[in-house]
Amino acid sequence: MLDPEAIRARILGALPGSEVNVQDTTGTGDHFEASVVSPAFAGKSMVQQHKLVYASVQDWLGTGELHALALKTYTPEQWKKLGPR
Repeated sequence: MLDPEAIRARILGALPGSEVNVQDTTGTGDHFEASVVSPAFAGKSMVQQHKLVYASVQDWLGTGELHALALKTYTPEQWKKLGPR
């Protein structure tokens, strides 16, 4: 069973300098949602951004330990435009 911090650490390892928030959406330790704000996303399509994140957890997806990871990805500029939450 995974926890949000383990997934967050993997994403940060692949995308240093990012802001990452991960939540367990079902309480079962295999369905998560992550929002990632990263300068590495600049100039990349949403699909390319998601591929960068998924690459960091691909082994867990392959074994089924991580069943689902819903993503919301933003460049720092996009995040600023969204304003306070």
